[in-house]
Amino acid sequence: MKSWIMKCLSVLLVLSISHAVAAEFRIGVVDTERILRESVPALKAEKKIEKEFAARDQEIKKVTDQIKDIQALLDKEGMTMPDADRRNKERELDNLNTNLQRLQREFREDLNLRKNEELVAVLALANKAIQQIAESEKYDLVLQEAVYRNPKIDITDKVLKYLETEK
Repeated sequence: MKSWIMKCLSVLLVLSISHAVAAEFRIGVVDTERILRESVPALKAEKKIEKEFAARDQEIKKVTDQIKDIQALLDKEGMTMPDADRRNKERELDNLNTNLQRLQREFREDLNLRKNEELVAVLALANKAIQQIAESEKYDLVLQEAVYRNPKIDITDKVLKYLETEK
């Protein structure tokens, strides 16, 4: 009986100590996806990339329009067109389709590469902001990925404001 009481007292002591420690322990959670969607550096990076790739996008649209025009011509006049002209247009259409596929593939690859480069830069700025906020507000732990986050410990808005003012 005496050992059972000692065990209960030990458990209560451990629980009270862990509760006291937990009360002083500050945790914050940041929604990284929201930072990448809404932060000023992320929006600037998105606009920069759009501007950077606008010319290539226009080139792809131009080739697509050429393909549509030739296809429409072949559909409309293909049967009445001389065989040599029809074969030339079909060959031109095949070459344009091949070129379009190459342009689209290169565009996607380069776009993904640039997006990843900008993503790394935005995440580095966000990590710096999180670290500054954690140090200044004395957080013991800040998590960036969580299945569930209580709004009371979510510091995403603070990070967004910090990134907005940081140049």
